[in-house]
Amino acid sequence: MQALRRVPCFPVRPLLTLAIAMFARQTLAQPIDSTVEEIVVTADFRQQGLNDIAASVRVLDAALMQRRNAQHLEDVLHNAPNVNFAAGASRARYVQLRGIGETGQFVEPLNPSVGLLIDGIDFSGLGAAAMLYDMAQVEVLQGPQGTRYGSNALAGLINLQSKAPTDTLDYGLQLQRENYRGTGMAGFVSGPVSRNAKVRLAGQRLRSDGFSINTFLGRPTNTRDERTLRGTLAWQPSETLAVTARAGHIDVDNGYDAFSLDNRRDTLSDQPGFDRQRSNYLAVQATSSTSAAYQLEALATVAHSDVGYGYDEDWVHPGFHPDEYASTDRYLRDHATRSAELRLLSTPEGALFGGRTRWVTGAYLLRQAIALNRVYTYADDFGSQLDMQRRAVYTDTTTTLDARWSLDAGLRAEHYRAGYLDSTAVRFTPDEALFGGKLALNFRTDAGQLLYASIARGYKSGGFNTDGSLDADLRSFDAETLWNYELGFKGTLVDGRLSTQLALFYMDRGDVQIQSSTTRVRADGSAEFIDFTGNAATGFNRGLEWNLDFSLSDRLTLQGTLGVLDSAYADFINSAGRNLDGREQAQAPAWQYSIGVDWQLRRDLALDVNLQSRAAFYFSDSHDFRSQPYELLNASLRWQRDRWQLTLWGRNLTDRDYAVRGFFFGNDPREGYRDRGFTQLGEPRRYGLTVDWQY
Repeated sequence: MQALRRVPCFPVRPLLTLAIAMFARQTLAQPIDSTVEEIVVTADFRQQGLNDIAASVRVLDAALMQRRNAQHLEDVLHNAPNVNFAAGASRARYVQLRGIGETGQFVEPLNPSVGLLIDGIDFSGLGAAAMLYDMAQVEVLQGPQGTRYGSNALAGLINLQSKAPTDTLDYGLQLQRENYRGTGMAGFVSGPVSRNAKVRLAGQRLRSDGFSINTFLGRPTNTRDERTLRGTLAWQPSETLAVTARAGHIDVDNGYDAFSLDNRRDTLSDQPGFDRQRSNYLAVQATSSTSAAYQLEALATVAHSDVGYGYDEDWVHPGFHPDEYASTDRYLRDHATRSAELRLLSTPEGALFGGRTRWVTGAYLLRQAIALNRVYTYADDFGSQLDMQRRAVYTDTTTTLDARWSLDAGLRAEHYRAGYLDSTAVRFTPDEALFGGKLALNFRTDAGQLLYASIARGYKSGGFNTDGSLDADLRSFDAETLWNYELGFKGTLVDGRLSTQLALFYMDRGDVQIQSSTTRVRADGSAEFIDFTGNAATGFNRGLEWNLDFSLSDRLTLQGTLGVLDSAYADFINSAGRNLDGREQAQAPAWQYSIGVDWQLRRDLALDVNLQSRAAFYFSDSHDFRSQPYELLNASLRWQRDRWQLTLWGRNLTDRDYAVRGFFFGNDPREGYRDRGFTQLGEPRRYGLTVDWQY
């Protein structure tokens, strides 16, 4: 196998350290009146300050997205600790938090370990929809969200929140030009439409040739064509009633032709694939405060997504080799999701036990229907229908014990039921009860910092594998449970200029659900790749997460994250019959960090430099194929005057090759289809100019 290309090693870490020291020497001598702004997290039952939540949370704001010219969730995930992602498509669809999360989906139904919410809509497993234009922030909640979100958030949750309508008329336009013939156009308008209503509309279109050439066809086959349209209506008909409605349309029509037998960017397929998603959604939230004791919130969502995914399985063209085979695989899914939630939140007058206990209680319903049509060269067309329902009730309390101590307690009970039937007459009707919750003891220092110790239980429903060639003992798997033990510190230091949070965690996993794969040889000598899920006995994930934002002066800000992760399985034999007891889990790099500075060179000019790095990790639990460690250097130069802003930006400036997906099986006829590693490469050096005009 050809190794990933290594570019000349630039001494980026020493240079960045020297730059920070030089900037600090110049700026720290100046008077400092800058403080770190408070960050509000919206994903919990109540909106809270980041440093008030007894959990590890990283918030990636609009300013960071602008500095990186981030257009999709994958463009900012390196800025959160212990977060990894797997592509296997034109965009990263699947995220892993603390080493836990799916890496892909083929025929089988998906049980997400990491939830993805976009404006309150559940897009778990549909990561192509995570476009970032006009987003206020991305919230990464680490650890099980067993009380708030239940089964879809065993490892954590990623919440995308779009910008809210403004009280005054605002509008803007954005134009951008990138290498690889990338272009973009976007705009928004926001403001009041009546005395008690205001709206915000935002839209964007991005186009690019992608980062490779199909040398057989003589053209780019990883093209991108992505459109988003979002709208928000905030209406307050009375002092006691507020209604917010959010609607959106996402249209992703990308090519997918990412793998080659020589592990290069240029490809040789004759029938390149595609990666498409068209989603429409609506979410309505009504808040009533007619009662003095509680506030009533009602939420309803509906979403529909048509998802198409396909690829050239042999990766080559006719005539490439005498022993070649030719095959394509196409997966067409129709997702329909509906949810409803009703909850009561106590007011100060409604707090229990003499006003010491705030409380939330509610009920949740999610219904999802997924229809699949698979068109595969080596099999008859395959169809399946999955109808799933989750019902849950929950309660969450915060009790003030004294001036410094408080106790958080939460509990969620969920009933999961599903019905599955496919064209091969495979039928499953799982039905189970699941429970999760959290207990956290909090201590406030005299300076307002938070220290906490928490225990949380997360869960994920069991499921089934549907490939007709699987053995009977591989057809179903059990629910997974996870106990998370965590110690943390959050707060500000150095006269409010340093905001930091540190979390130490230990995650004890039971009946671990593991994505595995097996390869079976067909009669013609070609290989059939089968992806399925099973249970390991137990496992653990432990480590730390550290975030800091340090305003060194009114001109210089230092930002950094550090993730350290140790993970292993116990009593686990993989699909190849190997005992992986004690082996590191897949998609779980032992360390990763991000460090950078944002320097205001003068009143209208700012420079941002950022370095991201992560250790090697296994691509799968089915084999020992690993990535290589890598570093990515990013920078932007921003000029702003009056209503104009010009941003010259670059990502992966050293043009480092790094892998975002890896497989290990036989697919090269030149080598007799022996098993070896194949990788999909991440984004190469990207640079461009973005022009923003705002009134």
